Amino acid sequence: MEIKILPSILLAAICFYEEKLITIILETLAGAHSAVFTVKNNCGFEIWPGTVTGAGSAPILTGFDLAPQASKTINVPAPWSGRFFARYRCSTAGNKFTCVSGDCASGRIECNGAGAIPPVSLVEFTLGGANGLDFFDVSLVDGFNLPVSLKPDGANCQTVTCAANINSGCPSELVVKGPNGDVVACKSACVAFNQPQYCCSGAFANPSVCKPSNYSEIFKKQCPQAYSYAFDDKTSTFTCATGANYLITFCP
Repeated sequence: MEIKILPSILLAAICFYEEKLITIILETLAGAHSAVFTVKNNCGFEIWPGTVTGAGSAPILTGFDLAPQASKTINVPAPWSGRFFARYRCSTAGNKFTCVSGDCASGRIECNGAGAIPPVSLVEFTLGGANGLDFFDVSLVDGFNLPVSLKPDGANCQTVTCAANINSGCPSELVVKGPNGDVVACKSACVAFNQPQYCCSGAFANPSVCKPSNYSEIFKKQCPQAYSYAFDDKTSTFTCATGANYLITFCP
């Protein structure tokens, strides 16, 4: 019986195409776990939502405008982690786009990788995390600018809401005012004072040491599901099986 030996160049070609096939299969499986984010503006004024990616190579729209009651969908394949936020009272002057609240300082509607300048309400995600789960939260660790809610469509997944207008009761030392003198945002104590006991940094970088403050309790009482300080994990981190879609509503 004659045994035929394949030329080395043919073997290399076969290995190459096997690797390509495996890559295509893996990419297809990842695509099957894409999340569709629908961002809705329920405010009575125009907003400019923005996004920033922490991890994941999927291209994602980094800034866009939404008229009242308008919405926009964004498809993001897992794995991905990042944030959504909203800017408002925005304008273009001298070909530079700026916002009174939530500005990302890109000079354009697209934030292009830049995060929002605090104080700003944040919706945070990790898609395709541990044990086949998505992790998400609403965070006021960087302060508050607009009410926001997050609703998954997955089974047994919880809606997270911060519907209160914290700006209306913001302590004077945390207030951010617009050009007209009205309150447009409310700083967290960390953003306002930059002290370790409020930022859970330095000697306070441990949940057993860094505890809620009188300031963080103001946020927590009005939005009990939201992060009010850095170690507020127990009541503020939520999960859903990877593959769910999400509705983010500003001014729910």
